[in-house]
Amino acid sequence: MRIAMVSEHASPLAALGGPDAGGQNVYVARLADLLAGRGHDVTVYTRRDDASLPDRVPLPSGAVVEHVRAGPDRPVPKDGLLPHMPHFGGHLARAWRHDRPDVVHAHFWMSGMVALMGTHGLGVPVVQTYHALGAVKRRHQGAADTSPPERLDVERTIGTSCAQVLATCSDEVDQLALMGIDRERCAVVPCGVDTEHFTPRGKVALTPARRARHRLLVIGRLVPRKGVDLALKALQRIPDAELVVAGGPPADGLLKDPEAKRLLGLARRLRVADRTVLLGCVPHEEMPALIRSADLVLCTPVYEPFGIVPLEAMACGVPVVATDVGGHRDTVVHGGTGLLVPEGGHGELADAVNGLLAAPGQLAAYGRNGRSRVVTRFAWETVAEGVEQVYERVAEPAPVPSGGVR
Repeated sequence: MRIAMVSEHASPLAALGGPDAGGQNVYVARLADLLAGRGHDVTVYTRRDDASLPDRVPLPSGAVVEHVRAGPDRPVPKDGLLPHMPHFGGHLARAWRHDRPDVVHAHFWMSGMVALMGTHGLGVPVVQTYHALGAVKRRHQGAADTSPPERLDVERTIGTSCAQVLATCSDEVDQLALMGIDRERCAVVPCGVDTEHFTPRGKVALTPARRARHRLLVIGRLVPRKGVDLALKALQRIPDAELVVAGGPPADGLLKDPEAKRLLGLARRLRVADRTVLLGCVPHEEMPALIRSADLVLCTPVYEPFGIVPLEAMACGVPVVATDVGGHRDTVVHGGTGLLVPEGGHGELADAVNGLLAAPGQLAAYGRNGRSRVVTRFAWETVAEGVEQVYERVAEPAPVPSGGVR
């Protein structure tokens, strides 16, 4: 099958940790590699954000990344890319007119927009994965939401025009239904995790050195919606524990990062700075050892379309305490692999953490259960198979009525 993926701002080649580089990049990269490994011809179209990038970059798996000229050859925040999308869509239309894919998988709302532009009149089915919904973002961020005002209407149009919406969790289907998109148009296939890289076995990070008996770990981009401030407020009520935060710019750039400065200032005001460590960006290859060094991984965003971090923690056999939002409801089994707490409730978070730290047997059981759940349900191979089945379903030729001409 000839598969075209469109990921306008999230390149599978990007270094993770920036404000617009995270879970979507990982998802696109792993899915492209695995589908290529399953014998498919895969091309990922992403925007050129550096003049030195070649037009096409073959990946070891056999997939290819194609850089599309749409706007300036430099990084542009994703919320500023909309004016350049007609150029992106025009490029796809020209390319696909001569080299028609069997299916197009669009990642994020602007990718869906340009995928529909590119397939217009070609009869090529488009599968849409939003990764985040504008309506949810606006609900939580209000006036701070920098998305273009057209986003909500475009997302609704994509959902009613594409062949299939591929949602990553059940909460997303609920949100799509509120937007007027029929549940029957939606299939749920979760994001995945590398269960051979993230494993309970292996070395444990010795740096940073522990500052307290227990280690709580937060992983993620340093943006306000990730809710690191909730973990800091809870830390006041969790004695003999430290909070390690991995994510954001490299360590030498933390003092210039606005969110890092805000969090460090909050830690000082809360008098927990001596038990708080901001590591900055941690290389992917070092992340499992860091996770294994923690007693608990805290996932405390205000909202989370899916959330890869709980899967990475559970794959390493480390229990999770997460806010009861979005994809966490599908990944974390409350009372089985960890605990879910109300969004914004630092008191409830502290109580949950204290209870688990006082019950080492329960912690160990949650860790074992988490590993088992991830291997069974969220391994990337299982995810790729589920996505492949969606592609095959939408790419099937329409049935011909009896007596019709084939």
